Amino acid sequence: MKTFVVLAVSIVLVSILFCAMLMAAPSMPADLQIVQPDPSLPKELSAFFGKWEGTGRIQYFLIVEKIDEEKTSLYVWEVASTESPSAPMWIRYEAQVIKERGKYKLIYRSRSGSCDLILKGEVLNWSRSSGAGGSESVRLKRVE
Repeated sequence: MKTFVVLAVSIVLVSILFCAMLMAAPSMPADLQIVQPDPSLPKELSAFFGKWEGTGRIQYFLIVEKIDEEKTSLYVWEVASTESPSAPMWIRYEAQVIKERGKYKLIYRSRSGSCDLILKGEVLNWSRSSGAGGSESVRLKRVE
């Protein structure tokens, strides 16, 4: 019985530590090149700039490192999934800036589908749709 209790407590402690590791923010990419938006950029567009995180099925991290009126450079922390099995890593993407009905959005193609970023107040809505009919969306909050 004593062995069972020790084993059960050990499993709980390891689970708690493992969950904390998964929820912690990853270290920043080594080649991150933060470039402040040009002051002449519309503030609705420059509001995308910065570091964002949110929780859906997993913890999401995104950095908009550079933005202008046509495109943006961003980093996305991607983790292993059934669509893209690999170790977690930062991946840099170039997103197109689109203006529809007076509102800006960023669109890019990830390893697992087409992704949209739409800013609503202080929340950045990230959504992904794949050709297989799967979709996912997460509300990201600015950090730092």
